[in-house]
Amino acid sequence: MSETDSGQAGAPTILVVERDVLIRMAVCAYLRDCGFAVIEAADEDEALAILRSDLEVRIVVIDLGPGRESKGFELAKWLRTHQPRIKLVLTSGVRNLARQAHDLCEEGPILPKPYSYQELEQRIRHLLA
Repeated sequence: MSETDSGQAGAPTILVVERDVLIRMAVCAYLRDCGFAVIEAADEDEALAILRSDLEVRIVVIDLGPGRESKGFELAKWLRTHQPRIKLVLTSGVRNLARQAHDLCEEGPILPKPYSYQELEQRIRHLLA
């Protein structure tokens, strides 16, 4: 489990679930530069352990990578059932997942990859507003 970076005092905490370590590091570094507290998870099981802890997470960004879509959707459904106050951003390079993601996300069905960091930041800020 990766450590949290507190960002600015009182900053909203974002959990980023991304298996690709280079993408995860880059996305998390950008979000930290934007002032968010960021927690990293390499997979859905690690994310679930974090979500069951005492950490206050406001938004979870889940990558629905090829071959892992079902685990990502399972985590999103678990969040909807057990922690519905947490907002979701689902990302994927697989276009046909949009319909499945529609009912799980507050802001648009899915953020398609490749996305710009600014798009992700805008979506997060909109969800926090």
